[in-house]
Amino acid sequence: MKRVTMIGFGAIGAGVLELVRGNPEIAIDTVVVPDPADAALREALRRAAPGAKLAAEVELGAGRPDLIVECAGHSAIGQHVIPALERGVPCLVISVGALSEDGLAERLEEAARRGGTQAQLLPGAIGAIDALAAARLGGLEEVRYVGRKPPQAWKGTPAEAELDLDMVDEPVRIFVGTAREAAHRFPKNANVAATVALAGLGLDATRVELWADPRVEENQHHIDAQGAFGRLELTMSGKPLRANPKTSALTVFCVARALTNSAHAITI
Repeated sequence: MKRVTMIGFGAIGAGVLELVRGNPEIAIDTVVVPDPADAALREALRRAAPGAKLAAEVELGAGRPDLIVECAGHSAIGQHVIPALERGVPCLVISVGALSEDGLAERLEEAARRGGTQAQLLPGAIGAIDALAAARLGGLEEVRYVGRKPPQAWKGTPAEAELDLDMVDEPVRIFVGTAREAAHRFPKNANVAATVALAGLGLDATRVELWADPRVEENQHHIDAQGAFGRLELTMSGKPLRANPKTSALTVFCVARALTNSAHAITI
């Protein structure tokens, strides 16, 4: 049985716990949160993962886990993931947008090298990442990502300061630029842009457009890539996570799949 520590117990973390509950090959014994004394969180964890405990830090001593799953957001990379990698604990990372911060991707890689382990960046809400990464090896020349979400999904972002999201009645482009810029400005909405960039041409060579579009009811992602390998075009419409409309439900399924795969003898 694989002993797992999860970082974060928000909408994504809670959804993952629900999906892997009862899996005999996985034991989530610790969930790291800012305030482990929070009574409401303790009760929610008791229902979601009986036997698991809350903690403020990842245990990196003799009782360290076999695997860490990051579901907490950008700050968790430096605070928890990098120290764990340095101590040899493999990590699954969903907050890929955090790696748009200057030097953070290099720090993550160096920590994993020092610890002799690996950080796996999860694709989250997007598909075809394996094909895009393979195309990079065979000659990738151009990658463009376009993200469309209902106007309400952009609340709490810089878009809210620029237009009245309650009154948007036609598609409005709220951002155009590089993947790095997108991830900086929209950290809770642009993980997909960063993932596409890191798999392909990089954060500064990947073009990104973000739209508030009242015509869509789901989070829509479009990749257009071309080069010596040929052309790749993908459009996905993912239903938003009920507990957090800024996140696609597929993100939760992606984390749960990677977690269960880590304990299986054969994976695909």
